[in-house]
Amino acid sequence: MNQSMPDFDVIIVGSGPAGVSVAFPLVQAGLKVLMVDGGHDSNVSAPDMPYLASRQTDKNQSDWMLGKDFHALRFAAAPSPKLRAPTHSYVFDSFEKLNNIEGDNFVTTGSLASGGLSNAWGCGVARLSLQELKAFPFSSEEIEASYAAVANRIGISGKNDDDLSDYFRLDEYADQPISMDALQTKMLARYQSKASNFHALGIKFGRSRVAVLSADRKDRQACDLSGNCLWGCHRKSLYSSRSDLSTLKKFTNFHYRPGFLVENVFLHNHRPTVQGRSLSNLLGGNATLSAHKVMLAAGTLATSRLSMIALKLNRLLTMQSTPVAAFMLWLPTMLGTPRTASFGLGQLSFALSLNHGISGFGSLFNTTGIPISEFSKYMPLNKPLGIQVLKSLLSSCVVGNIYLPGSFTDVSLQLDQNKVLKVSGKYKTEVSRLMDDAKNLLRRSFMRLGALMLPGSFTLSKPGGDIHHACSLPMRENPTLGETDRNGELFGLAGVHIVDGASLSALSEKSHTLTIMANADRIGRLVAEDMVLGKN
Repeated sequence: MNQSMPDFDVIIVGSGPAGVSVAFPLVQAGLKVLMVDGGHDSNVSAPDMPYLASRQTDKNQSDWMLGKDFHALRFAAAPSPKLRAPTHSYVFDSFEKLNNIEGDNFVTTGSLASGGLSNAWGCGVARLSLQELKAFPFSSEEIEASYAAVANRIGISGKNDDDLSDYFRLDEYADQPISMDALQTKMLARYQSKASNFHALGIKFGRSRVAVLSADRKDRQACDLSGNCLWGCHRKSLYSSRSDLSTLKKFTNFHYRPGFLVENVFLHNHRPTVQGRSLSNLLGGNATLSAHKVMLAAGTLATSRLSMIALKLNRLLTMQSTPVAAFMLWLPTMLGTPRTASFGLGQLSFALSLNHGISGFGSLFNTTGIPISEFSKYMPLNKPLGIQVLKSLLSSCVVGNIYLPGSFTDVSLQLDQNKVLKVSGKYKTEVSRLMDDAKNLLRRSFMRLGALMLPGSFTLSKPGGDIHHACSLPMRENPTLGETDRNGELFGLAGVHIVDGASLSALSEKSHTLTIMANADRIGRLVAEDMVLGKN
Protein backbone atom coordinates (compact mmCIF):
# COMPACT_ATOMS: atom_id res chain seq x y z
CA MET A 1 0.00 0.00 0.00
CA ASN A 2 1.42 3.38 -1.00
CA GLN A 3 1.59 6.06 1.63
CA SER A 4 1.51 9.78 0.98
CA MET A 5 3.37 12.45 2.91
CA PRO A 6 3.32 16.24 2.75
CA ASP A 7 5.56 17.84 0.16
CA PHE A 8 8.95 19.10 1.25
CA ASP A 9 11.19 21.82 -0.04
CA VAL A 10 14.11 19.39 -0.24
CA ILE A 11 14.55 15.63 0.12
CA ILE A 12 18.06 14.39 0.92
CA VAL A 13 18.86 10.75 0.21
CA GLY A 14 21.63 9.67 2.57
CA SER A 15 22.87 10.80 5.99
CA GLY A 16 26.62 10.46 5.44
CA PRO A 17 29.09 13.36 5.30
CA ALA A 18 27.64 14.74 2.05
CA GLY A 19 24.04 14.43 3.22
CA VAL A 20 24.49 16.32 6.48
CA SER A 21 26.73 18.92 4.82
CA VAL A 22 24.13 19.85 2.21
CA ALA A 23 21.43 19.79 4.91
CA PHE A 24 22.84 22.48 7.20
CA PRO A 25 22.59 25.50 4.87
CA LEU A 26 19.15 24.36 3.66
CA VAL A 27 17.76 23.91 7.17
CA GLN A 28 19.38 27.10 8.45
CA ALA A 29 17.67 28.99 5.60
CA GLY A 30 14.30 27.85 7.00
CA LEU A 31 13.51 25.32 4.27
CA LYS A 32 11.51 22.20 5.08
CA VAL A 33 13.92 19.29 4.67
CA LEU A 34 13.41 15.53 4.77
CA MET A 35 16.40 13.21 5.06
CA VAL A 36 16.04 9.47 4.42
CA ASP A 37 18.59 6.71 4.82
CA GLY A 38 18.92 2.95 5.26
CA GLY A 39 18.98 3.34 9.03
CA HIS A 40 21.29 0.42 9.80
CA ASP A 41 22.69 0.58 13.32
CA SER A 42 25.21 -1.35 15.35
CA ASN A 43 24.30 -4.34 17.48
CA VAL A 44 27.87 -4.90 18.69
CA SER A 45 29.20 -2.63 21.44
CA ALA A 46 32.65 -1.16 20.92
CA PRO A 47 35.11 -1.53 23.84
CA ASP A 48 34.95 1.25 26.42
CA MET A 49 38.36 0.51 27.96
CA PRO A 50 41.75 1.07 26.30
CA TYR A 51 42.49 -1.65 23.76
CA LEU A 52 45.36 -3.24 25.69
CA ALA A 53 43.33 -3.31 28.91
CA SER A 54 40.36 -4.88 27.11
CA ARG A 55 42.60 -7.61 25.69
CA GLN A 56 43.74 -8.42 29.21
CA THR A 57 40.48 -8.24 31.16
CA ASP A 58 37.42 -8.23 28.86
CA LYS A 59 35.85 -11.68 29.08
CA ASN A 60 33.58 -10.85 26.14
CA GLN A 61 36.25 -9.50 23.80
CA SER A 62 35.50 -12.16 21.21
CA ASP A 63 32.15 -10.43 20.61
CA TRP A 64 33.83 -7.32 19.20
CA MET A 65 37.00 -8.95 17.85
CA LEU A 66 35.50 -11.97 16.06
CA GLY A 67 31.75 -11.43 16.32
CA LYS A 68 29.15 -13.80 17.68
CA ASP A 69 28.56 -14.90 14.09
CA PHE A 70 32.34 -15.09 13.41
CA HIS A 71 32.11 -12.04 11.16
CA ALA A 72 35.89 -11.44 11.18
CA LEU A 73 36.54 -14.97 9.94
CA ARG A 74 33.76 -14.97 7.36
CA PHE A 75 35.17 -11.78 5.84
CA ALA A 76 38.82 -12.76 6.16
CA ALA A 77 39.41 -12.01 2.46
CA ALA A 78 38.09 -8.41 2.72
CA PRO A 79 40.70 -5.85 1.59
CA SER A 80 40.58 -3.71 4.75
CA PRO A 81 40.60 -4.50 8.50
CA LYS A 82 37.62 -2.19 9.00
CA LEU A 83 35.53 -4.50 6.77
CA ARG A 84 36.37 -7.38 9.11
CA ALA A 85 35.67 -5.57 12.41
CA PRO A 86 32.37 -6.89 13.89
CA THR A 87 31.68 -3.47 15.43
CA HIS A 88 31.50 -2.06 11.89
CA SER A 89 29.64 -4.89 10.18
CA TYR A 90 26.42 -2.87 10.22
CA VAL A 91 28.11 -0.07 8.25
CA PHE A 92 28.61 -2.24 5.17
CA ASP A 93 25.88 -4.84 5.69
CA SER A 94 23.71 -5.66 2.63
CA PHE A 95 24.77 -2.56 0.70
CA GLU A 96 25.45 -4.38 -2.58
CA LYS A 97 22.47 -6.72 -2.25
CA LEU A 98 19.82 -4.11 -1.45
CA ASN A 99 21.17 -1.61 -3.98
CA ASN A 100 21.60 -4.21 -6.75
CA ILE A 101 25.31 -3.55 -7.27
CA GLU A 102 27.85 -6.14 -8.40
CA GLY A 103 31.61 -5.79 -8.76
CA ASP A 104 33.88 -7.40 -11.34
CA ASN A 105 37.50 -7.12 -10.17
CA PHE A 106 36.37 -4.13 -8.13
CA VAL A 107 35.52 -3.77 -4.44
CA THR A 108 31.99 -2.31 -4.37
CA THR A 109 31.71 -0.74 -0.94
CA GLY A 110 29.03 1.57 0.42
CA SER A 111 26.75 1.94 3.42
CA LEU A 112 23.11 1.88 4.44
CA ALA A 113 23.93 2.95 7.99
CA SER A 114 22.85 6.18 9.62
CA GLY A 115 25.98 8.28 9.14
CA GLY A 116 27.12 6.20 6.19
CA LEU A 117 30.78 5.38 5.72
CA SER A 118 31.80 8.04 8.26
CA ASN A 119 31.18 5.38 10.91
CA ALA A 120 34.29 3.53 9.72
CA TRP A 121 36.56 5.93 7.87
CA GLY A 122 40.20 6.86 8.42
CA CYS A 123 39.34 10.51 9.26
CA GLY A 124 42.01 11.87 6.90
CA VAL A 125 41.24 15.39 5.66
CA ALA A 126 42.80 17.78 3.17
CA ARG A 127 41.87 20.86 1.20
CA LEU A 128 42.49 20.88 -2.55
CA SER A 129 45.10 23.30 -3.86
CA LEU A 130 44.14 26.16 -6.16
CA GLN A 131 45.70 24.20 -9.03
CA GLU A 132 43.64 21.10 -8.20
CA LEU A 133 40.44 23.16 -8.01
CA LYS A 134 40.93 24.31 -11.61
CA ALA A 135 39.42 20.97 -12.68
CA PHE A 136 36.09 22.09 -11.16
CA PRO A 137 33.62 24.39 -13.00
CA PHE A 138 33.50 27.08 -10.32
CA SER A 139 35.94 29.55 -8.84
CA SER A 140 38.01 28.47 -5.87
CA GLU A 141 36.49 31.33 -3.86
CA GLU A 142 33.09 29.59 -3.99
CA ILE A 143 34.26 26.56 -2.06
CA GLU A 144 36.71 28.21 0.34
CA ALA A 145 33.92 29.44 2.64
CA SER A 146 32.48 25.93 2.62
CA TYR A 147 35.82 24.36 3.50
CA ALA A 148 35.95 26.70 6.49
CA ALA A 149 32.35 25.99 7.57
CA VAL A 150 32.77 22.22 7.40
CA ALA A 151 36.21 22.16 9.02
CA ASN A 152 35.02 24.31 11.92
CA ARG A 153 31.93 22.14 12.35
CA ILE A 154 33.54 18.69 12.40
CA GLY A 155 36.71 19.47 14.35
CA ILE A 156 40.18 18.89 12.91
CA SER A 157 43.48 18.26 14.67
CA GLY A 158 47.06 18.34 13.42
CA LYS A 159 47.87 22.04 13.30
CA ASN A 160 51.61 22.28 12.88
CA ASP A 161 53.98 24.55 11.02
CA ASP A 162 55.64 21.75 9.07
CA ASP A 163 56.49 20.72 5.53
CA LEU A 164 52.92 19.57 4.82
CA SER A 165 51.15 22.74 5.95
CA ASP A 166 50.82 24.00 2.38
CA TYR A 167 49.83 20.54 1.16
CA PHE A 168 46.90 20.11 3.56
CA ARG A 169 45.96 23.84 3.71
CA LEU A 170 44.01 23.32 6.94
CA ASP A 171 46.06 24.76 9.77
CA GLU A 172 43.93 27.90 10.12
CA TYR A 173 40.99 25.67 11.09
CA ALA A 174 42.85 22.95 13.00
CA ASP A 175 43.52 22.33 16.69
CA GLN A 176 46.77 20.98 18.07
CA PRO A 177 47.85 17.53 16.89
CA ILE A 178 47.15 14.36 18.85
CA SER A 179 50.18 12.91 20.63
CA MET A 180 52.35 10.78 18.39
CA ASP A 181 53.87 7.43 19.38
CA ALA A 182 57.58 7.06 20.16
CA LEU A 183 58.42 5.42 16.83
CA GLN A 184 56.93 8.08 14.60
CA THR A 185 58.21 10.84 16.88
CA LYS A 186 61.70 9.51 16.36
CA MET A 187 61.28 9.33 12.58
CA LEU A 188 59.92 12.87 12.41
CA ALA A 189 62.82 14.22 14.48
CA ARG A 190 65.32 12.57 12.13
CA TYR A 191 63.51 14.02 9.14
CA GLN A 192 63.46 17.53 10.57
CA SER A 193 67.22 17.42 11.20
CA LYS A 194 67.93 17.00 7.47
CA ALA A 195 64.70 17.85 5.69
CA SER A 196 66.44 19.39 2.67
CA ASN A 197 67.97 16.02 1.81
CA PHE A 198 64.50 14.50 1.62
CA HIS A 199 63.18 17.41 -0.44
CA ALA A 200 65.90 16.62 -2.99
CA LEU A 201 64.56 13.06 -3.18
CA GLY A 202 61.04 14.39 -3.80
CA ILE A 203 59.38 13.60 -0.47
CA LYS A 204 58.11 15.68 2.45
CA PHE A 205 56.90 14.56 5.87
CA GLY A 206 54.60 16.20 8.41
CA ARG A 207 51.85 15.60 10.93
CA SER A 208 48.64 14.04 9.67
CA ARG A 209 45.58 16.27 9.60
CA VAL A 210 42.58 14.27 10.81
CA ALA A 211 38.94 14.87 11.72
CA VAL A 212 39.57 13.77 15.30
CA LEU A 213 39.31 15.93 18.40
CA SER A 214 42.40 16.84 20.41
CA ALA A 215 40.21 19.02 22.68
CA ASP A 216 36.71 18.46 24.05
CA ARG A 217 33.85 19.89 22.01
CA LYS A 218 30.23 19.86 23.25
CA ASP A 219 29.17 16.20 23.63
CA ARG A 220 32.35 14.89 21.97
CA GLN A 221 35.50 14.24 24.01
CA ALA A 222 39.14 14.55 23.01
CA CYS A 223 41.08 11.48 21.96
CA ASP A 224 42.41 9.61 25.02
CA LEU A 225 44.87 7.42 23.03
CA SER A 226 42.88 4.29 23.87
CA GLY A 227 43.88 2.53 20.65
CA ASN A 228 40.27 1.65 19.82
CA CYS A 229 40.10 3.57 16.54
CA LEU A 230 39.55 0.43 14.47
CA TRP A 231 36.76 -0.84 16.72
CA GLY A 232 34.81 2.33 17.47
CA CYS A 233 35.36 5.37 19.66
CA HIS A 234 32.92 5.59 22.57
CA ARG A 235 34.17 9.15 23.27
CA LYS A 236 33.05 10.31 19.79
CA SER A 237 36.52 11.76 19.22
CA LEU A 238 36.48 10.52 15.63
CA TYR A 239 34.09 12.54 13.48
CA SER A 240 30.98 10.75 12.28
CA SER A 241 28.11 12.49 10.55
CA ARG A 242 25.86 10.83 13.14
CA SER A 243 26.91 13.69 15.44
CA ASP A 244 25.74 16.23 12.87
CA LEU A 245 22.54 14.25 12.37
CA SER A 246 21.80 14.68 16.08
CA THR A 247 22.27 18.44 15.70
CA LEU A 248 20.02 18.61 12.63
CA LYS A 249 17.22 16.81 14.48
CA LYS A 250 16.96 19.81 16.82
CA PHE A 251 15.60 21.95 13.96
CA THR A 252 11.81 21.86 13.72
CA ASN A 253 11.97 22.15 9.92
CA PHE A 254 14.21 19.08 9.63
CA HIS A 255 12.59 15.66 9.33
CA TYR A 256 14.39 12.33 9.40
CA ARG A 257 13.15 8.98 8.16
CA PRO A 258 15.59 6.12 8.77
CA GLY A 259 15.16 2.64 7.35
CA PHE A 260 13.92 3.91 3.98
CA LEU A 261 15.58 2.58 0.82
CA VAL A 262 15.14 4.80 -2.24
CA GLU A 263 14.69 2.69 -5.37
CA ASN A 264 13.71 5.24 -8.00
CA VAL A 265 14.05 8.95 -8.69
CA PHE A 266 11.88 10.63 -11.34
CA LEU A 267 9.90 13.72 -12.24
CA HIS A 268 6.19 13.72 -11.40
CA ASN A 269 4.19 16.77 -12.40
CA HIS A 270 7.54 18.45 -13.09
CA ARG A 271 8.67 17.88 -9.52
CA PRO A 272 11.53 15.65 -8.36
CA THR A 273 10.14 12.55 -6.68
CA VAL A 274 11.63 9.56 -4.91
CA GLN A 275 10.00 6.17 -4.60
CA GLY A 276 11.17 3.64 -2.06
CA ARG A 277 10.33 1.11 0.58
CA SER A 278 10.80 0.62 4.26
CA LEU A 279 13.47 -1.85 5.32
CA SER A 280 11.41 -2.68 8.40
CA ASN A 281 7.78 -3.77 8.54
CA LEU A 282 7.46 -1.69 11.69
CA LEU A 283 8.06 1.53 9.74
CA GLY A 284 5.42 1.15 7.05
CA GLY A 285 5.48 -0.01 3.42
CA ASN A 286 6.18 1.70 0.12
CA ALA A 287 6.13 5.46 -0.23
CA THR A 288 6.41 8.10 -2.94
CA LEU A 289 7.76 11.46 -1.76
CA SER A 290 8.05 14.69 -3.72
CA ALA A 291 9.84 17.99 -3.21
CA HIS A 292 11.06 21.07 -5.03
CA LYS A 293 14.59 19.61 -4.95
CA VAL A 294 16.13 16.18 -4.38
CA MET A 295 19.73 15.86 -3.19
CA LEU A 296 21.34 12.47 -3.85
CA ALA A 297 23.98 11.68 -1.22
CA ALA A 298 23.64 7.91 -1.10
CA GLY A 299 27.30 7.25 -1.85
CA THR A 300 28.90 7.29 -5.29
CA LEU A 301 27.81 3.79 -6.36
CA ALA A 302 24.20 3.95 -5.15
CA THR A 303 23.78 7.52 -6.38
CA SER A 304 25.16 6.56 -9.80
CA ARG A 305 22.74 3.65 -10.12
CA LEU A 306 19.71 5.75 -9.16
CA SER A 307 20.76 8.44 -11.63
CA MET A 308 21.36 5.99 -14.48
CA ILE A 309 17.94 4.42 -13.94
CA ALA A 310 16.27 7.83 -13.84
CA LEU A 311 17.99 8.92 -17.06
CA LYS A 312 17.39 5.53 -18.72
CA LEU A 313 21.11 5.59 -19.37
CA ASN A 314 22.21 2.26 -20.82
CA ARG A 315 25.69 3.27 -21.98
CA LEU A 316 28.81 2.98 -19.86
CA LEU A 317 29.77 5.61 -17.30
CA THR A 318 33.33 5.93 -16.05
CA MET A 319 34.37 6.39 -12.44
CA GLN A 320 37.61 7.11 -10.61
CA SER A 321 39.14 5.33 -7.61
CA THR A 322 42.57 5.99 -6.12
CA PRO A 323 45.09 3.12 -6.39
CA VAL A 324 46.41 2.26 -2.92
CA ALA A 325 49.17 0.07 -1.55
CA ALA A 326 50.07 -0.85 2.02
CA PHE A 327 53.43 -1.62 3.59
CA MET A 328 55.07 -2.35 6.94
CA LEU A 329 58.15 -0.75 8.52
CA TRP A 330 60.47 -2.01 11.26
CA LEU A 331 62.63 0.28 13.41
CA PRO A 332 65.48 -1.93 14.68
CA THR A 333 66.60 0.56 17.33
CA MET A 334 63.13 0.42 18.87
CA LEU A 335 63.10 -3.37 19.27
CA GLY A 336 61.75 -4.21 22.72
CA THR A 337 59.68 -1.04 22.99
CA PRO A 338 56.70 -1.82 25.24
CA ARG A 339 53.28 -1.83 23.58
CA THR A 340 51.41 1.23 24.78
CA ALA A 341 47.99 2.65 24.00
CA SER A 342 48.18 5.07 21.09
CA PHE A 343 46.13 6.91 18.52
CA GLY A 344 45.25 4.35 15.86
CA LEU A 345 44.78 6.53 12.77
CA GLY A 346 47.25 8.58 10.73
CA GLN A 347 49.99 10.21 12.81
CA LEU A 348 52.80 10.95 10.37
CA SER A 349 52.00 11.67 6.72
CA PHE A 350 54.04 12.19 3.57
CA ALA A 351 53.65 13.63 0.10
CA LEU A 352 55.93 12.50 -2.69
CA SER A 353 56.66 13.59 -6.25
CA LEU A 354 57.03 10.89 -8.86
CA ASN A 355 58.01 11.15 -12.52
CA HIS A 356 55.97 13.26 -14.96
CA GLY A 357 54.52 15.43 -12.19
CA ILE A 358 52.53 12.61 -10.55
CA SER A 359 51.92 13.00 -6.80
CA GLY A 360 51.44 10.39 -4.12
CA PHE A 361 50.22 10.68 -0.54
CA GLY A 362 50.24 8.38 2.46
CA SER A 363 50.25 8.08 6.22
CA LEU A 364 51.76 5.91 8.93
CA PHE A 365 49.79 4.12 11.64
CA ASN A 366 50.57 2.66 15.05
CA THR A 367 50.10 -1.11 15.27
CA THR A 368 48.47 -1.11 18.71
CA GLY A 369 44.75 -1.79 18.41
CA ILE A 370 45.12 -4.05 15.38
CA PRO A 371 45.21 -7.86 15.78
CA ILE A 372 48.51 -9.58 15.01
CA SER A 373 46.75 -11.66 12.35
CA GLU A 374 46.36 -8.51 10.26
CA PHE A 375 50.15 -8.21 9.97
CA SER A 376 51.16 -11.83 9.51
CA LYS A 377 50.38 -11.57 5.79
CA TYR A 378 53.28 -9.12 5.45
CA MET A 379 55.82 -11.53 6.91
CA PRO A 380 58.06 -13.52 4.51
CA LEU A 381 57.40 -16.57 6.72
CA ASN A 382 54.63 -19.12 7.11
CA LYS A 383 51.73 -17.80 9.17
CA PRO A 384 52.33 -19.62 12.52
CA LEU A 385 56.02 -18.68 12.53
CA GLY A 386 55.20 -15.15 11.33
CA ILE A 387 52.83 -14.64 14.28
CA GLN A 388 55.47 -15.80 16.74
CA VAL A 389 58.03 -13.39 15.29
CA LEU A 390 55.52 -10.54 15.29
CA LYS A 391 54.85 -10.94 19.00
CA SER A 392 58.39 -9.69 19.57
CA LEU A 393 58.65 -7.40 16.55
CA LEU A 394 55.31 -5.61 16.36
CA SER A 395 55.89 -2.97 19.04
CA SER A 396 58.81 -1.66 16.96
CA CYS A 397 56.81 -1.58 13.70
CA VAL A 398 54.45 0.85 12.00
CA VAL A 399 52.27 0.33 8.94
CA GLY A 400 51.64 2.75 6.11
CA ASN A 401 49.76 3.33 2.90
CA ILE A 402 50.33 5.21 -0.34
CA TYR A 403 47.65 6.62 -2.68
CA LEU A 404 47.88 7.72 -6.31
CA PRO A 405 45.39 9.98 -8.19
CA GLY A 406 42.09 8.41 -9.17
CA SER A 407 42.73 8.96 -12.87
CA PHE A 408 44.98 5.87 -12.79
CA THR A 409 42.06 3.48 -12.24
CA ASP A 410 39.79 2.53 -15.14
CA VAL A 411 36.30 1.85 -13.79
CA SER A 412 33.15 1.39 -15.84
CA LEU A 413 29.54 1.41 -14.63
CA GLN A 414 26.70 -0.13 -16.61
CA LEU A 415 23.14 -1.21 -15.91
CA ASP A 416 22.13 -4.66 -17.06
CA GLN A 417 18.62 -5.55 -18.23
CA ASN A 418 17.54 -6.14 -14.62
CA LYS A 419 18.81 -2.72 -13.52
CA VAL A 420 21.74 -4.24 -11.65
CA LEU A 421 24.73 -1.92 -11.64
CA LYS A 422 27.80 -3.77 -12.91
CA VAL A 423 31.05 -2.19 -11.73
CA SER A 424 34.20 -3.30 -13.55
CA GLY A 425 37.65 -1.98 -12.69
CA LYS A 426 41.33 -2.27 -13.37
CA TYR A 427 44.42 -0.21 -12.81
CA LYS A 428 46.00 1.55 -15.75
CA THR A 429 49.26 0.07 -16.97
CA GLU A 430 51.25 2.97 -15.49
CA VAL A 431 50.25 2.03 -11.93
CA SER A 432 52.68 -0.86 -11.67
CA ARG A 433 55.61 1.37 -12.63
CA LEU A 434 54.45 4.27 -10.46
CA MET A 435 53.99 2.05 -7.42
CA ASP A 436 57.44 0.54 -7.97
CA ASP A 437 58.88 4.05 -8.11
CA ALA A 438 56.97 4.98 -4.96
CA LYS A 439 58.13 1.83 -3.17
CA ASN A 440 61.76 2.51 -4.00
CA LEU A 441 61.54 6.15 -2.96
CA LEU A 442 59.80 5.22 0.29
CA ARG A 443 62.30 2.45 1.04
CA ARG A 444 65.25 4.81 0.62
CA SER A 445 63.57 7.59 2.59
CA PHE A 446 62.51 5.43 5.51
CA MET A 447 65.94 3.82 5.68
CA ARG A 448 67.38 7.28 6.27
CA LEU A 449 64.81 7.65 9.07
CA GLY A 450 65.96 4.41 10.69
CA ALA A 451 63.09 2.26 9.42
CA LEU A 452 63.30 -0.79 7.17
CA MET A 453 60.48 -1.74 4.82
CA LEU A 454 59.83 -5.42 5.49
CA PRO A 455 60.48 -7.56 2.39
CA GLY A 456 57.27 -8.47 0.60
CA SER A 457 55.15 -6.12 2.68
CA PHE A 458 54.49 -3.56 -0.06
CA THR A 459 51.14 -4.78 -1.41
CA LEU A 460 48.88 -3.19 -4.01
CA SER A 461 45.20 -3.41 -3.11
CA LYS A 462 42.52 -4.67 -5.45
CA PRO A 463 40.82 -1.87 -7.45
CA GLY A 464 38.20 -0.26 -5.24
CA GLY A 465 39.95 -1.31 -2.03
CA ASP A 466 40.60 2.36 -1.26
CA ILE A 467 36.83 3.03 -0.93
CA HIS A 468 37.50 6.38 -2.61
CA HIS A 469 34.90 6.13 -5.38
CA ALA A 470 34.13 9.37 -7.25
CA CYS A 471 33.61 11.29 -10.50
CA SER A 472 30.94 9.08 -12.11
CA LEU A 473 28.59 12.06 -12.66
CA PRO A 474 31.18 14.85 -12.74
CA MET A 475 30.43 18.56 -12.60
CA ARG A 476 31.20 20.24 -15.91
CA GLU A 477 30.90 23.80 -17.24
CA ASN A 478 28.77 22.51 -20.13
CA PRO A 479 27.41 19.15 -19.00
CA THR A 480 25.93 16.45 -21.21
CA LEU A 481 23.96 13.32 -20.35
CA GLY A 482 25.66 11.53 -17.46
CA GLU A 483 27.18 14.74 -16.09
CA THR A 484 26.15 17.54 -13.73
CA ASP A 485 26.40 21.31 -13.85
CA ARG A 486 28.39 23.54 -11.50
CA ASN A 487 25.61 23.21 -8.89
CA GLY A 488 25.58 19.43 -9.12
CA GLU A 489 22.23 19.41 -10.95
CA LEU A 490 21.89 16.27 -13.06
CA PHE A 491 21.69 17.03 -16.78
CA GLY A 492 18.33 15.74 -18.05
CA LEU A 493 16.63 15.61 -14.64
CA ALA A 494 15.80 19.11 -13.43
CA GLY A 495 15.78 19.62 -9.68
CA VAL A 496 17.88 16.54 -8.87
CA HIS A 497 21.33 17.42 -7.51
CA ILE A 498 24.26 15.07 -6.97
CA VAL A 499 26.13 16.13 -3.83
CA ASP A 500 28.32 13.16 -2.92
CA GLY A 501 31.56 11.90 -4.47
CA ALA A 502 29.84 11.08 -7.75
CA SER A 503 29.80 14.79 -8.69
CA LEU A 504 33.49 15.50 -8.08
CA SER A 505 35.20 16.70 -11.26
CA ALA A 506 38.53 15.06 -10.41
CA LEU A 507 39.98 12.82 -7.71
CA SER A 508 43.49 13.60 -6.49
CA GLU A 509 45.61 11.38 -4.26
CA LYS A 510 44.56 13.43 -1.22
CA SER A 511 41.91 12.37 1.26
CA HIS A 512 38.70 13.40 -0.50
CA THR A 513 35.94 13.41 2.14
CA LEU A 514 36.42 17.02 3.24
CA THR A 515 36.16 18.18 -0.38
CA ILE A 516 32.96 16.17 -0.84
CA MET A 517 31.53 17.81 2.29
CA ALA A 518 32.64 21.29 1.26
CA ASN A 519 31.15 20.88 -2.20
CA ALA A 520 27.86 19.65 -0.70
CA ASP A 521 27.82 22.67 1.61
CA ARG A 522 28.54 24.95 -1.37
CA ILE A 523 25.66 23.46 -3.36
CA GLY A 524 23.35 23.69 -0.34
CA ARG A 525 24.12 27.39 0.09
CA LEU A 526 23.44 28.17 -3.57
CA VAL A 527 20.23 26.15 -3.69
CA ALA A 528 19.01 27.63 -0.40
CA GLU A 529 19.63 31.16 -1.67
CA ASP A 530 17.74 30.49 -4.90
CA MET A 531 14.81 28.81 -3.16
CA VAL A 532 14.41 31.48 -0.49
CA LEU A 533 14.55 34.22 -3.11
CA GLY A 534 12.02 32.28 -5.18
CA LYS A 535 9.63 32.11 -2.25
CA ASN A 536 9.94 35.82 -1.70
